[in-house]
Amino acid sequence: MITIRRSQERGHADHGWLNTYHTFSFASYQDPAHMGFRSLRVLNDDRVAASKGFGAHAHRDMEILTYVLDGSLVHKDSMGEKRTFGPNTVQAMSAGTGVVHSEFNASETEPVHFLQIWIEPALEETEPSYQQIPFDPEEKRGRLRLLAAPKNGTNGEPAAVIHQDAFVYVGVLGPGETLKRSVAPGRHAWVQVALGSLFVNGQALAEGDGAAISVESDLSFTGAGPAGSEFLFFDLA
Repeated sequence: MITIRRSQERGHADHGWLNTYHTFSFASYQDPAHMGFRSLRVLNDDRVAASKGFGAHAHRDMEILTYVLDGSLVHKDSMGEKRTFGPNTVQAMSAGTGVVHSEFNASETEPVHFLQIWIEPALEETEPSYQQIPFDPEEKRGRLRLLAAPKNGTNGEPAAVIHQDAFVYVGVLGPGETLKRSVAPGRHAWVQVALGSLFVNGQALAEGDGAAISVESDLSFTGAGPAGSEFLFFDLA
């Protein structure tokens, strides 16, 4: 079963400095029908104006992933980390017992576009940690490139380690290019189209669309439109 969450159905807020879409309930957008999917709790599509960003604020007991699509971000936190990163990088922060951080657009002239993902951890009160892993963009072309996985789940591929039985991938498919993927019995999946458009088992997804997938053992992804697609794939318990 594939249940599509259309881009225009998402929660939306335009704060001037921040234009954000919420796939699931977040901040002032609250919808009991969309509180998350399995351990995937937050999936925000954010555009932040030049030199603007999120000031210092606290998190705890959450696995937080950030994936930049265009531009770059500056990250600072109470663990002493100060990093700048852009596309083709996975940033992961395990908030654990508590961490304070800020995230700002690194550019004084251009906006930044990124996805922010929260995954509920299987373990609470863990020690906070920060990971930032860049990769060659060719690693995601025509295949699913692993971004995050539980401990001992990376199979040697450089990826962020998170405290949950969840695997997060990114893929890029050109127009008409197809990729197949199996989903193990009892597991579920979420697909989020970051850029472009995509067919999932023949169903059309546009930019910003997501799809919850259950009781589907075989998946087929095909890039659509003139540009194909960049998308995230979540394999969830």
